[in-house]
Amino acid sequence: MKNPDAISAFLALGQESRLNVFRLIVQRGNVGLTPSQIIEKLGIPNATLSFHLKELVQANLLLVERQSRNLIYRPNAKLVQDLSEFLLDNCCGGKSCANTKSLKKVKSL
Repeated sequence: MKNPDAISAFLALGQESRLNVFRLIVQRGNVGLTPSQIIEKLGIPNATLSFHLKELVQANLLLVERQSRNLIYRPNAKLVQDLSEFLLDNCCGGKSCANTKSLKKVKSL
């Protein structure tokens, strides 16, 4: 992963509502969520949610698929994994890290 890609993702997540939306969608994994489900869970107005979802999709953090009349938003697991690896590259001076469970958790998305 290159710095500009990581920066784009981190900038998108640097806003509280977007971070909350992203975390909620990540919790659902491949099942994904529709905008109406996100609104129901987080109480974000429709226009505001639309703006935040657009930003997350443009940062490549979310994938969107149309199913009939619904849009389904899912996390881009590959990018999440790449971001984790980018952050942990050369972690612990090249030695095995004590806490590898959290990295495995990310990989299971």
